[in-house]
Amino acid sequence: MFDAIIVGARCGGSPTAMLLAKRGYRVLLVDRARFPSDTLSTHWIWPTGMACLKRWGLLDRLASTNCPPFHTMGLDLGELRLAGDLPPTDGVAEICAPRRMLLDKLLLDAAAEAGAEIREAFTVTELIYSGESVTGVRGHGQTGTDVSEEARIVIGADGRNSLVAKSVGAAEYNVRPSLTCCYYAYWSDVPPHFTAIHMRPRRTIGSCPANYGTIASFPTNDGLTITPIVCPRDEFDSARSDPDRHIRESLALVDEFADIFSGAKRVEPVRGTGTLPNFFRTPYGNGWALVGDAGFHKDPILAQGISDAFRCAEWLTDAIDAGLSGARPLDDALADYQRIRDERLTPSYNLTCDLATLGPPPPEMLALYEALQDDELERNRFFGTLAGTVSIPEYYAPENLHRIIGGADRQLA
Repeated sequence: MFDAIIVGARCGGSPTAMLLAKRGYRVLLVDRARFPSDTLSTHWIWPTGMACLKRWGLLDRLASTNCPPFHTMGLDLGELRLAGDLPPTDGVAEICAPRRMLLDKLLLDAAAEAGAEIREAFTVTELIYSGESVTGVRGHGQTGTDVSEEARIVIGADGRNSLVAKSVGAAEYNVRPSLTCCYYAYWSDVPPHFTAIHMRPRRTIGSCPANYGTIASFPTNDGLTITPIVCPRDEFDSARSDPDRHIRESLALVDEFADIFSGAKRVEPVRGTGTLPNFFRTPYGNGWALVGDAGFHKDPILAQGISDAFRCAEWLTDAIDAGLSGARPLDDALADYQRIRDERLTPSYNLTCDLATLGPPPPEMLALYEALQDDELERNRFFGTLAGTVSIPEYYAPENLHRIIGGADRQLA
Protein backbone atom coordinates (compact mmCIF):
# COMPACT_ATOMS: atom_id res chain seq x y z
CA MET A 1 0.00 0.00 0.00
CA PHE A 2 1.13 3.54 -0.80
CA ASP A 3 0.90 6.29 1.77
CA ALA A 4 -0.42 8.64 -0.91
CA ILE A 5 -1.58 8.33 -4.51
CA ILE A 6 -1.60 11.64 -6.38
CA VAL A 7 -3.69 11.93 -9.54
CA GLY A 8 -2.21 14.64 -11.77
CA ALA A 9 1.49 15.43 -12.11
CA ARG A 10 1.64 19.11 -12.98
CA CYS A 11 1.99 22.18 -10.74
CA GLY A 12 -0.11 20.89 -7.87
CA GLY A 13 0.67 17.18 -8.04
CA SER A 14 4.41 16.92 -8.63
CA PRO A 15 5.40 19.34 -5.83
CA THR A 16 3.08 17.52 -3.40
CA ALA A 17 4.62 14.18 -4.41
CA MET A 18 8.13 15.57 -4.07
CA LEU A 19 7.50 17.10 -0.64
CA LEU A 20 5.80 13.98 0.76
CA ALA A 21 8.51 11.70 -0.64
CA LYS A 22 11.19 13.89 0.93
CA ARG A 23 9.51 13.27 4.29
CA GLY A 24 9.80 9.54 3.81
CA TYR A 25 6.32 8.64 2.55
CA ARG A 26 5.69 6.09 -0.17
CA VAL A 27 4.06 8.06 -2.98
CA LEU A 28 2.58 7.07 -6.34
CA LEU A 29 2.20 9.93 -8.84
CA VAL A 30 0.14 9.27 -11.97
CA ASP A 31 -0.88 11.34 -14.96
CA ARG A 32 -2.64 10.53 -18.22
CA ALA A 33 -0.07 12.65 -20.11
CA ARG A 34 3.51 11.90 -20.98
CA PHE A 35 6.17 14.44 -20.12
CA PRO A 36 7.38 16.79 -21.41
CA SER A 37 4.01 17.96 -22.71
CA ASP A 38 2.18 21.25 -22.92
CA THR A 39 -1.02 22.45 -21.29
CA LEU A 40 -3.08 25.66 -21.25
CA SER A 41 -1.46 28.00 -18.78
CA THR A 42 -0.84 31.59 -17.71
CA HIS A 43 2.90 30.68 -17.44
CA TRP A 44 3.48 33.40 -14.85
CA ILE A 45 5.26 32.52 -11.59
CA TRP A 46 5.05 35.38 -9.08
CA PRO A 47 7.63 35.85 -6.29
CA THR A 48 5.45 33.75 -3.95
CA GLY A 49 5.87 30.83 -6.35
CA MET A 50 9.53 31.59 -7.04
CA ALA A 51 10.13 31.53 -3.28
CA CYS A 52 8.68 27.99 -3.20
CA LEU A 53 11.09 26.91 -5.93
CA LYS A 54 13.91 28.48 -3.91
CA ARG A 55 12.92 26.50 -0.80
CA TRP A 56 12.78 23.33 -2.89
CA GLY A 57 16.22 23.91 -4.40
CA LEU A 58 14.82 24.20 -7.94
CA LEU A 59 15.58 27.81 -8.91
CA ASP A 60 18.85 26.86 -10.61
CA ARG A 61 17.02 24.23 -12.66
CA LEU A 62 14.47 26.79 -13.74
CA ALA A 63 17.29 29.17 -14.71
CA SER A 64 18.86 26.43 -16.81
CA THR A 65 15.75 26.40 -19.05
CA ASN A 66 16.82 29.85 -20.31
CA CYS A 67 13.61 31.54 -19.25
CA PRO A 68 14.58 35.12 -18.39
CA PRO A 69 13.45 36.42 -14.98
CA PHE A 70 12.29 40.00 -14.46
CA HIS A 71 11.12 42.05 -11.49
CA THR A 72 9.83 45.34 -12.92
CA MET A 73 6.33 45.47 -14.36
CA GLY A 74 3.87 48.10 -15.43
CA LEU A 75 0.24 49.05 -15.77
CA ASP A 76 -0.74 50.99 -18.89
CA LEU A 77 -4.15 52.67 -19.06
CA GLY A 78 -3.40 54.61 -22.23
CA GLU A 79 -2.87 58.13 -20.97
CA LEU A 80 -1.64 56.96 -17.56
CA ARG A 81 1.25 54.53 -17.05
CA LEU A 82 2.76 53.11 -13.88
CA ALA A 83 5.87 51.01 -13.36
CA GLY A 84 7.17 49.38 -10.22
CA ASP A 85 9.50 46.84 -8.66
CA LEU A 86 7.80 44.10 -6.68
CA PRO A 87 8.40 43.91 -2.93
CA PRO A 88 10.13 40.59 -2.18
CA THR A 89 8.83 37.58 -0.30
CA ASP A 90 11.38 35.40 1.48
CA GLY A 91 14.09 37.39 -0.26
CA VAL A 92 12.71 36.71 -3.75
CA ALA A 93 11.34 39.51 -5.95
CA GLU A 94 11.63 37.99 -9.42
CA ILE A 95 8.96 36.82 -11.84
CA CYS A 96 9.43 34.11 -14.46
CA ALA A 97 7.11 32.84 -17.19
CA PRO A 98 8.36 29.38 -18.31
CA ARG A 99 6.78 27.11 -20.88
CA ARG A 100 4.80 24.41 -19.14
CA MET A 101 6.43 21.60 -21.07
CA LEU A 102 9.69 22.58 -19.37
CA LEU A 103 8.38 23.56 -15.94
CA ASP A 104 6.20 20.48 -15.49
CA LYS A 105 8.98 18.10 -16.52
CA LEU A 106 11.32 19.84 -14.08
CA LEU A 107 8.81 19.31 -11.27
CA LEU A 108 8.11 15.70 -12.25
CA ASP A 109 11.83 14.88 -12.28
CA ALA A 110 12.21 16.45 -8.83
CA ALA A 111 9.40 14.24 -7.52
CA ALA A 112 11.05 11.14 -8.98
CA GLU A 113 14.42 12.08 -7.50
CA ALA A 114 12.79 12.51 -4.10
CA GLY A 115 11.58 8.90 -4.30
CA ALA A 116 8.04 9.11 -5.68
CA GLU A 117 7.00 6.36 -8.09
CA ILE A 118 5.93 7.89 -11.41
CA ARG A 119 3.47 6.44 -13.92
CA GLU A 120 2.97 8.50 -17.04
CA ALA A 121 0.25 7.79 -19.61
CA PHE A 122 -1.84 6.30 -16.82
CA THR A 123 -5.56 7.11 -16.83
CA VAL A 124 -7.49 6.86 -13.58
CA THR A 125 -11.00 5.66 -14.33
CA GLU A 126 -12.48 5.45 -10.83
CA LEU A 127 -11.77 5.63 -7.14
CA ILE A 128 -11.84 2.58 -4.87
CA TYR A 129 -13.88 2.74 -1.67
CA SER A 130 -14.13 0.81 1.57
CA GLY A 131 -17.46 1.86 2.95
CA GLU A 132 -17.49 5.66 2.65
CA SER A 133 -13.70 6.03 2.67
CA VAL A 134 -11.57 6.37 -0.47
CA THR A 135 -8.85 3.72 -0.33
CA GLY A 136 -7.27 3.80 -3.78
CA VAL A 137 -7.66 4.18 -7.53
CA ARG A 138 -8.35 2.00 -10.51
CA GLY A 139 -7.02 2.80 -13.96
CA HIS A 140 -4.95 1.67 -16.90
CA GLY A 141 -1.83 2.44 -18.85
CA GLN A 142 -1.46 2.32 -22.60
CA THR A 143 -1.97 -1.46 -22.68
CA GLY A 144 -5.50 -0.97 -21.40
CA THR A 145 -5.12 -3.53 -18.62
CA ASP A 146 -6.93 -2.44 -15.45
CA VAL A 147 -4.70 -1.84 -12.43
CA SER A 148 -5.79 -1.14 -8.85
CA GLU A 149 -3.62 0.58 -6.25
CA GLU A 150 -4.37 1.35 -2.62
CA ALA A 151 -3.25 4.23 -0.41
CA ARG A 152 -3.89 5.84 2.94
CA ILE A 153 -4.96 8.99 1.09
CA VAL A 154 -5.78 9.81 -2.55
CA ILE A 155 -4.99 13.35 -3.68
CA GLY A 156 -6.69 14.96 -6.66
CA ALA A 157 -4.31 17.28 -8.49
CA ASP A 158 -6.11 16.78 -11.78
CA GLY A 159 -7.23 20.30 -12.61
CA ARG A 160 -10.50 22.21 -12.57
CA ASN A 161 -12.35 19.25 -14.16
CA SER A 162 -10.97 16.91 -11.50
CA LEU A 163 -12.22 13.33 -11.65
CA VAL A 164 -11.33 12.95 -7.98
CA ALA A 165 -13.40 16.00 -7.00
CA LYS A 166 -16.37 14.84 -9.07
CA SER A 167 -16.16 11.28 -7.73
CA VAL A 168 -16.26 12.35 -4.09
CA GLY A 169 -18.78 15.13 -4.70
CA ALA A 170 -16.52 17.89 -3.37
CA ALA A 171 -18.76 20.86 -2.60
CA GLU A 172 -18.11 24.17 -4.34
CA TYR A 173 -18.49 27.52 -2.57
CA ASN A 174 -17.79 31.22 -3.14
CA VAL A 175 -18.60 30.46 -6.78
CA ARG A 176 -18.49 33.11 -9.49
CA PRO A 177 -19.35 32.53 -13.18
CA SER A 178 -16.81 32.54 -15.97
CA LEU A 179 -16.11 36.23 -16.55
CA THR A 180 -13.52 36.31 -19.32
CA CYS A 181 -12.01 34.39 -22.18
CA CYS A 182 -8.26 34.17 -22.69
CA TYR A 183 -6.14 33.51 -25.78
CA TYR A 184 -2.38 33.66 -26.16
CA ALA A 185 0.25 33.28 -28.85
CA TYR A 186 4.03 32.84 -29.02
CA TRP A 187 6.23 35.07 -31.18
CA SER A 188 9.83 35.00 -32.32
CA ASP A 189 11.98 37.99 -33.30
CA VAL A 190 10.41 40.36 -30.78
CA PRO A 191 12.87 42.96 -29.44
CA PRO A 192 13.17 43.41 -25.65
CA HIS A 193 10.53 45.76 -24.29
CA PHE A 194 8.84 46.83 -21.09
CA THR A 195 6.63 44.20 -19.45
CA ALA A 196 3.24 45.69 -18.64
CA ILE A 197 -0.46 44.96 -18.40
CA HIS A 198 -2.15 47.13 -21.02
CA MET A 199 -5.83 47.90 -20.37
CA ARG A 200 -7.79 48.99 -23.43
CA PRO A 201 -11.52 49.48 -24.14
CA ARG A 202 -12.90 46.60 -26.19
CA ARG A 203 -16.03 48.49 -27.26
CA THR A 204 -17.91 51.61 -26.24
CA ILE A 205 -21.44 52.79 -25.63
CA GLY A 206 -21.49 56.39 -26.82
CA SER A 207 -18.37 57.91 -25.33
CA CYS A 208 -18.37 55.70 -22.23
CA PRO A 209 -16.20 52.54 -22.25
CA ALA A 210 -18.41 49.53 -21.58
CA ASN A 211 -15.77 46.84 -21.28
CA TYR A 212 -12.00 46.64 -21.19
CA GLY A 213 -9.57 43.92 -22.12
CA THR A 214 -6.05 43.30 -20.91
CA ILE A 215 -3.15 42.77 -23.28
CA ALA A 216 0.29 41.70 -22.08
CA SER A 217 3.59 40.70 -23.59
CA PHE A 218 6.44 39.05 -21.73
CA PRO A 219 9.44 36.80 -22.39
CA THR A 220 9.45 33.02 -22.08
CA ASN A 221 11.84 30.23 -23.07
CA ASP A 222 13.93 29.99 -26.23
CA GLY A 223 13.84 33.71 -26.96
CA LEU A 224 10.08 33.65 -27.51
CA THR A 225 7.54 36.22 -26.38
CA ILE A 226 4.04 35.30 -25.21
CA THR A 227 1.07 37.64 -25.63
CA PRO A 228 -1.97 36.73 -23.49
CA ILE A 229 -5.21 38.56 -24.26
CA VAL A 230 -8.01 38.58 -21.67
CA CYS A 231 -11.41 39.80 -22.91
CA PRO A 232 -15.04 39.75 -21.69
CA ARG A 233 -16.58 36.27 -21.80
CA ASP A 234 -19.21 37.37 -24.32
CA GLU A 235 -16.42 37.81 -26.90
CA PHE A 236 -15.53 34.13 -26.73
CA ASP A 237 -17.46 33.03 -29.82
CA SER A 238 -15.84 35.76 -31.91
CA ALA A 239 -12.36 34.99 -30.58
CA ARG A 240 -12.78 31.26 -31.08
CA SER A 241 -13.94 31.69 -34.67
CA ASP A 242 -10.61 33.28 -35.69
CA PRO A 243 -8.04 33.23 -32.84
CA ASP A 244 -5.22 34.63 -34.95
CA ARG A 245 -7.27 37.66 -36.02
CA HIS A 246 -8.40 38.13 -32.42
CA ILE A 247 -4.80 38.20 -31.17
CA ARG A 248 -3.58 40.57 -33.90
CA GLU A 249 -6.49 42.99 -33.52
CA SER A 250 -5.97 43.07 -29.76
CA LEU A 251 -2.26 43.78 -30.08
CA ALA A 252 -3.06 46.62 -32.47
CA LEU A 253 -4.86 48.42 -29.62
CA VAL A 254 -1.44 49.16 -28.04
CA ASP A 255 0.29 51.79 -30.17
CA GLU A 256 3.85 50.85 -29.19
CA PHE A 257 3.30 47.25 -30.34
CA ALA A 258 3.19 48.40 -33.98
CA ASP A 259 6.98 48.75 -33.98
CA ILE A 260 7.72 46.03 -31.44
CA PHE A 261 5.86 43.33 -33.37
CA SER A 262 6.52 44.68 -36.88
CA GLY A 263 9.08 41.98 -37.65
CA ALA A 264 7.71 39.31 -35.31
CA LYS A 265 6.63 35.86 -36.45
CA ARG A 266 3.91 33.90 -34.71
CA VAL A 267 5.05 30.38 -33.89
CA GLU A 268 2.77 27.49 -32.89
CA PRO A 269 -1.04 27.65 -32.91
CA VAL A 270 -2.92 30.21 -30.85
CA ARG A 271 -4.21 28.69 -27.61
CA GLY A 272 -7.14 29.73 -25.46
CA THR A 273 -10.39 28.98 -23.70
CA GLY A 274 -13.57 30.57 -22.43
CA THR A 275 -14.11 27.96 -19.71
CA LEU A 276 -12.69 29.83 -16.74
CA PRO A 277 -14.88 29.16 -13.69
CA ASN A 278 -14.23 30.71 -10.30
CA PHE A 279 -14.72 28.50 -7.23
CA PHE A 280 -13.39 27.02 -4.04
CA ARG A 281 -14.00 23.33 -3.42
CA THR A 282 -13.97 21.59 -0.07
CA PRO A 283 -10.43 20.18 -0.33
CA TYR A 284 -10.61 17.08 1.85
CA GLY A 285 -12.82 14.26 3.03
CA ASN A 286 -12.72 10.64 4.10
CA GLY A 287 -9.52 9.31 2.52
CA TRP A 288 -9.07 12.10 -0.06
CA ALA A 289 -7.75 15.62 -0.57
CA LEU A 290 -7.51 18.17 -3.39
CA VAL A 291 -4.66 20.49 -4.38
CA GLY A 292 -4.10 23.10 -7.08
CA ASP A 293 -6.86 23.86 -9.59
CA ALA A 294 -8.77 20.76 -8.47
CA GLY A 295 -9.59 22.51 -5.22
CA PHE A 296 -9.45 26.19 -6.12
CA HIS A 297 -9.77 27.84 -9.53
CA LYS A 298 -10.04 31.46 -10.64
CA ASP A 299 -9.83 33.70 -13.66
CA PRO A 300 -6.35 34.03 -15.19
CA ILE A 301 -6.29 37.84 -15.20
CA LEU A 302 -3.79 37.94 -12.29
CA ALA A 303 -2.04 34.73 -13.37
CA GLN A 304 -1.84 33.33 -9.83
CA GLY A 305 -2.60 29.67 -10.65
CA ILE A 306 0.94 28.25 -10.64
CA SER A 307 2.10 30.18 -7.58
CA ASP A 308 -1.04 29.27 -5.62
CA ALA A 309 -0.66 25.60 -6.57
CA PHE A 310 2.90 25.61 -5.21
CA ARG A 311 1.82 27.15 -1.91
CA CYS A 312 -1.13 24.77 -1.55
CA ALA A 313 1.24 21.84 -2.11
CA GLU A 314 3.28 22.98 0.88
CA TRP A 315 0.23 23.51 3.11
CA LEU A 316 -1.28 20.15 2.13
CA THR A 317 2.00 18.32 2.69
CA ASP A 318 2.25 19.76 6.20
CA ALA A 319 -1.30 18.60 6.95
CA ILE A 320 -0.85 15.09 5.56
CA ASP A 321 2.46 14.67 7.36
CA ALA A 322 0.85 15.72 10.65
CA GLY A 323 -1.99 13.25 10.11
CA LEU A 324 -0.12 10.23 8.78
CA SER A 325 2.68 10.58 11.31
CA GLY A 326 0.20 10.50 14.18
CA ALA A 327 1.08 13.98 15.40
CA ARG A 328 -2.55 15.07 14.92
CA PRO A 329 -5.82 13.52 13.76
CA LEU A 330 -5.72 13.65 9.96
CA ASP A 331 -9.13 15.30 9.65
CA ASP A 332 -8.10 18.07 12.05
CA ALA A 333 -4.89 18.69 10.11
CA LEU A 334 -6.74 18.76 6.78
CA ALA A 335 -9.33 21.15 8.21
CA ASP A 336 -6.44 23.49 9.03
CA TYR A 337 -5.21 23.09 5.44
CA GLN A 338 -8.59 24.33 4.19
CA ARG A 339 -8.64 27.19 6.68
CA ILE A 340 -5.10 28.34 5.80
CA ARG A 341 -5.77 28.05 2.05
CA ASP A 342 -9.02 30.01 2.24
CA GLU A 343 -7.70 32.72 4.59
CA ARG A 344 -4.59 33.36 2.54
CA LEU A 345 -6.05 33.08 -0.95
CA THR A 346 -9.52 34.61 -0.61
CA PRO A 347 -8.32 38.26 -0.81
CA SER A 348 -6.52 37.59 -4.08
CA TYR A 349 -9.49 35.57 -5.34
CA ASN A 350 -11.86 38.46 -4.66
CA LEU A 351 -9.51 40.98 -6.31
CA THR A 352 -9.17 38.65 -9.30
CA CYS A 353 -12.93 38.36 -9.74
CA ASP A 354 -13.35 42.12 -9.39
CA LEU A 355 -10.69 42.81 -12.04
CA ALA A 356 -12.11 40.11 -14.32
CA THR A 357 -15.36 42.05 -14.73
CA LEU A 358 -13.21 44.25 -17.01
CA GLY A 359 -15.23 47.35 -16.27
CA PRO A 360 -13.64 50.80 -16.48
CA PRO A 361 -11.66 51.75 -13.35
CA PRO A 362 -13.92 53.48 -10.80
CA PRO A 363 -13.08 57.07 -9.78
CA GLU A 364 -11.35 56.04 -6.55
CA MET A 365 -9.00 53.73 -8.45
CA LEU A 366 -8.22 56.42 -11.01
CA ALA A 367 -7.42 58.74 -8.11
CA LEU A 368 -5.13 56.07 -6.65
CA TYR A 369 -3.35 55.59 -9.99
CA GLU A 370 -2.82 59.33 -10.27
CA ALA A 371 -1.38 59.46 -6.76
CA LEU A 372 0.96 56.54 -7.41
CA GLN A 373 2.72 58.30 -10.27
CA ASP A 374 4.79 60.30 -7.78
CA ASP A 375 4.98 57.79 -4.91
CA GLU A 376 7.51 55.07 -5.65
CA LEU A 377 7.09 53.21 -2.37
CA GLU A 378 3.31 52.92 -2.61
CA ARG A 379 3.51 52.25 -6.34
CA ASN A 380 5.74 49.24 -5.65
CA ARG A 381 3.39 48.12 -2.91
CA PHE A 382 0.46 48.41 -5.33
CA PHE A 383 2.15 45.98 -7.69
CA GLY A 384 2.84 43.82 -4.65
CA THR A 385 -0.92 43.43 -4.13
CA LEU A 386 -1.17 41.96 -7.63
CA ALA A 387 1.78 39.68 -6.92
CA GLY A 388 0.57 38.48 -3.53
CA THR A 389 3.51 39.95 -1.60
CA VAL A 390 1.55 42.83 -0.03
CA SER A 391 -1.65 42.39 2.00
CA ILE A 392 -4.65 43.27 -0.15
CA PRO A 393 -7.01 44.05 2.77
CA GLU A 394 -4.45 46.34 4.36
CA TYR A 395 -3.48 48.15 1.16
CA TYR A 396 -7.05 48.72 -0.02
CA ALA A 397 -8.40 49.68 3.40
CA PRO A 398 -10.22 53.02 2.97
CA GLU A 399 -7.98 54.78 5.47
CA ASN A 400 -4.83 53.62 3.63
CA LEU A 401 -6.17 54.71 0.23
CA HIS A 402 -7.16 58.07 1.69
CA ARG A 403 -3.65 58.44 3.09
CA ILE A 404 -2.02 57.71 -0.29
CA ILE A 405 -4.39 59.88 -2.31
CA GLY A 406 -4.40 62.64 0.31
CA GLY A 407 -0.63 62.65 0.39
CA ALA A 408 -0.53 63.21 -3.35
CA ASP A 409 -3.07 66.04 -3.05
CA ARG A 410 -0.96 67.75 -0.39
CA GLN A 411 2.13 67.46 -2.57
CA LEU A 412 0.30 69.12 -5.48
CA ALA A 413 -0.98 71.88 -3.18
